[in-house]
Amino acid sequence: MHIDLDNWYKPDLDRKELRKLSKRKNLPGLIHFGIYFISLFASGYLAYITWGTWLSFFFFFIYGTIYSFSVSNWHETVHKTAFKTRWINEIFYHISSFMADFEGFRWRWSHTFHHSYTLQTKDDYDHEIQISRPTDLIAFFLNFIPFSDLLFLHRLIKYEVIKHAFGYFSPVVKISAPAKQKKKILWNSRLYLFIWISIIILSVYFETFLLILYFILPTYYGKPLWFLVNVTQHLGAAIDTKDHRESTYSIKINPIFSFLYWKMEYHLEHHLFPMVPSYNLKKLQKIVKDQIPEPFPSLFSFYKEILPVIIKQATDPGHNYNTKIPSSKL
Repeated sequence: MHIDLDNWYKPDLDRKELRKLSKRKNLPGLIHFGIYFISLFASGYLAYITWGTWLSFFFFFIYGTIYSFSVSNWHETVHKTAFKTRWINEIFYHISSFMADFEGFRWRWSHTFHHSYTLQTKDDYDHEIQISRPTDLIAFFLNFIPFSDLLFLHRLIKYEVIKHAFGYFSPVVKISAPAKQKKKILWNSRLYLFIWISIIILSVYFETFLLILYFILPTYYGKPLWFLVNVTQHLGAAIDTKDHRESTYSIKINPIFSFLYWKMEYHLEHHLFPMVPSYNLKKLQKIVKDQIPEPFPSLFSFYKEILPVIIKQATDPGHNYNTKIPSSKL
């Protein structure tokens, strides 16, 4: 996975300091995944023992929210920064990929493109742009409603996996993945499909909907809070620029979201130096803070600023949020 940032703006940072910040460890990742899965299992157990009561809806929402943040687990491991030991990282990468519906081989290559061509819309297209332009406001706000993704079956990531399982590759695969990787994408997609079908068969056999709620639907009913946090990365930002300070944001969030999000609230810093593990991004931010924009102080302040921008982008797709870049570091 090689990210090409040669033509992008880079803050001044001592190479020795960067190597120090880029040093990876196993313990932080093991602790993180340990707490994550304990929280997931605990909420799932509470949902089970309250099944049949209104309280179960609450616990399943908590379970689904935690499960949906498996995308963040995937993200840290796709960068190989969750663990120092490669094989440990790979195990958790493929577990997280399955949970997030992000078939591991396809998304490893498309994410390389995302970092090399962030919000580029011309020759080298960023296929991970979450909100396209002009903004489809109905589709955007539906993201905050559980199960709303099921209204657009053809847009589901699971639908793409199913197509790949039958050999119909999406444009992003044709563009970003090397030819030798396509066979891996094909068979890994078939594995995902086999597991999903097996879960459905077991659910029918045991006459229970719980297996589907636990393993197939969590990212649909647990999506709203994950989307609330995750979409802040590039929403309304400038496109076709080679300066991440104009296309990517950082934002302050509460400790619970920060944990589930693997500290990706420092998203600008992450794009500037994607080899730095999440647990060092705060240190990185302090070092380069005079060269980058101030982070948004809260989710509320972010949406207060950005919502009018994306509403205007519905009729004026060329409109962008005007990020204030330190004048001395232009």
